[in-house]
Amino acid sequence: MENDIIAPNGKKRKFIFVIGGVMSGVGKGIASASIGRILEGRGFKVTAIKIDPYLNVDAGTMNPVEHGEVFVTEDGDETDQDVGNYERFLDVNIYRDNYMTTGRVYSAVISRERNLEYGGKCVEAVPHIPYEIIGRIQKATEKANADITIIEIGGTVGEYQNVLYLEAARMMHLENPDDVAFVLVSYLPVPSKLGEMKTKPTQAAARELNSVGIQPDFILGRSTHPMDEPRKQKLALFCSVDKDNVISAPDIDSVYDVPINFEKENLSEKILKKLKLEPRGQDMQEWRNFTEKVSNCEQVIKIGIIGKYFESGDFILPDAYISVIESLKFASWHNNRKPVIEWINSDLYEKEPDKVSELSAYDCLVVPGGFGSRGIEGKISAIKYARENKIPYLGLCYGMQLASIEFARNVLGLTDAHTTEINPDTTNPIIHIIPEQAKKIAEKNYGNSMRLGAYPCILREGTRAYELYGQKEISERHRHRYEFNNDYRQRVEEKGLIIAGASPDNELVEIVELSKDLHPFFIGVQFHPEFKSRPLRPHPLFFGLIKAGIEK
Repeated sequence: MENDIIAPNGKKRKFIFVIGGVMSGVGKGIASASIGRILEGRGFKVTAIKIDPYLNVDAGTMNPVEHGEVFVTEDGDETDQDVGNYERFLDVNIYRDNYMTTGRVYSAVISRERNLEYGGKCVEAVPHIPYEIIGRIQKATEKANADITIIEIGGTVGEYQNVLYLEAARMMHLENPDDVAFVLVSYLPVPSKLGEMKTKPTQAAARELNSVGIQPDFILGRSTHPMDEPRKQKLALFCSVDKDNVISAPDIDSVYDVPINFEKENLSEKILKKLKLEPRGQDMQEWRNFTEKVSNCEQVIKIGIIGKYFESGDFILPDAYISVIESLKFASWHNNRKPVIEWINSDLYEKEPDKVSELSAYDCLVVPGGFGSRGIEGKISAIKYARENKIPYLGLCYGMQLASIEFARNVLGLTDAHTTEINPDTTNPIIHIIPEQAKKIAEKNYGNSMRLGAYPCILREGTRAYELYGQKEISERHRHRYEFNNDYRQRVEEKGLIIAGASPDNELVEIVELSKDLHPFFIGVQFHPEFKSRPLRPHPLFFGLIKAGIEK
């Protein structure tokens, strides 16, 4: 095994493993992204890797209600939503090599065994799976030319699913202890009847980590409240961690304050000291300016997101649309507005059609991507209301397709207009399947087989989309099997629904918008602009939507 890899500058590359304790959903992704951000501020090139301990090969076939949003990379990988966090915080593109699942790792090892690449050896879970994991970490690091790679191991310490990843981390540390650091992100509950922050669960998590041969260098203590000195001292004593390396990570209003909070405890300096690195500068000013702008926004803009993935029993799961929500926040803050985002279940407007009039209370509306028939007529009713009542509207992927269907039904008079995804027998298939996708579905080839990743789009001059982007050719990320039926292009344009953007060969419709004399802001896009919106650089479509909402 050789994980002592050298950067072009002749220095060793460094690795930080982020591991969760006590419970899932503790915030490892935000912690990983924030650590990356503060290390970037010290002058280092950082990349991040997400490990999902599922047998799924990628996140594309996972239910968003259970797993959260499927985030799509530039090169078309369907990944966990934390990859989106990395891109937003680090302001870099993360690629396929930076996403790892157990299914992906095992598939590669089995393929190598079938190809006799192990030279006749007995292939075993240990050490061959950890070797494969280490090789993938090295490959992603080298491709990104990173000084420091942050590796987030999904799940919680003590689970069977992630033990081989912990073994890979242990092996890397054993070979080069100065190049590998371990961060335990754990939870400290404050039972309401006791009113005292409890450290025992985190102590147990640290011992569980010790049992697989790993000693955490840092503990990030997540909780509802800041951690006090007695709690830090107790964790330091019983977890064998330097007290200065026990970092308080309380709940806060904005996740974008996390890097600032980490730096209040000099976390970047402590990590660099552990990795034997000298700082190359200190520059977090642009990020600080951004967080100050967030905290100073007082005027409210009310935004409605109409979807179907919000309800799960008695709970709301906005993670299914996390990139959309964050994109709306960035655009609002940069327009000096405090976003109030409300989630609207489209099923409601199917059960109680008259309630659609409540949408008049919103400054702007979004219908995000999705699949399937549930809630579709409710979404179409909401889109009709937005169009007729001139409420600024942005439709994303499915939201663009449904806007086209609504227009065909209620403006062109094609009452049975539909998508063949839902009604294969419609006589007016304004949305139909991309030809090469039909073959894939017939063969039940569903995994990572949609039209995925970044594709170019040519904008029509004089359109609102062209004005917002300020350029003729753009590139956006996609995730779809269906497209606008070109047989209806002329008919919709004659009535005011403009084809504002299309593929370079003009075959695939990418953007539709209502002409300015019909609506102040009504745009649908076949792609997912939310995947490219960043805190310091809000996406122009979201920025334009919020601006139109303010003017409304």
